[in-house]
Amino acid sequence: MVDASAADIVLEAQGIVKVFNTGDDALKILQGVDLTLRSGEMMAITGPSGVGKSTLLHILGALDMPNGGYLKVGGVDVLAMQEDELARFRNQHIGFVFQFHHLLPEFTALENVMMPAMIAGSTPDQVEAEALDLLRLVGLQERRHHRPGELSGGECQRTAMVRALIRKPLIVLADEPSGNLDEANSLRLHGIIQDLAQQYGQAYIVMTHDKDLAARMDRAGRLEEGRLHLDELSGS
Repeated sequence: MVDASAADIVLEAQGIVKVFNTGDDALKILQGVDLTLRSGEMMAITGPSGVGKSTLLHILGALDMPNGGYLKVGGVDVLAMQEDELARFRNQHIGFVFQFHHLLPEFTALENVMMPAMIAGSTPDQVEAEALDLLRLVGLQERRHHRPGELSGGECQRTAMVRALIRKPLIVLADEPSGNLDEANSLRLHGIIQDLAQQYGQAYIVMTHDKDLAARMDRAGRLEEGRLHLDELSGS
């Protein structure tokens, strides 16, 4: 259960360390990352390929475990949870958007958006109206019965974006969400991210190479040599 006393701070990470063993050597990818994120705040994390941005995102989303440090989401120590409890927590409180949309190809856009809620035990009747409202927000209500193979790359990524919101998570973590899109669709997705954050109040962490997207965030940080260096941005 989320700690109401820490409701304003949705994510707190301290001293996050990640080491990969490669034969006789140990490769230290993250060397003590500290980060605090508040409700409704949008943050971009930049850095070159291979520096550990995706590794950090997976740890912040409790998809992977660090070798050191602690992580709280909504005031809850997620690293102390058993795997089944952690899976339920992720489903309820953390939304994910990846560079490749990972939509289920056999299901329609509407069914894909509904899926996280149905996995949590909701029936289609309980969530269909809300899923349709989310698709309407991103201009896809007329495409709701199309499967991913019948949608453009931009349409698939917009579907994935609102799928991340169906459970009303505390935080949305996005890994290069526009990295596989052309410039026009990238700009449209950037505007949608900003609009959705303002409307729904989730905190966002976006791993990106895109300077336009980073400039829209409240804050930015750069991951270098295993450490996160934070800069304040005015947003736009």
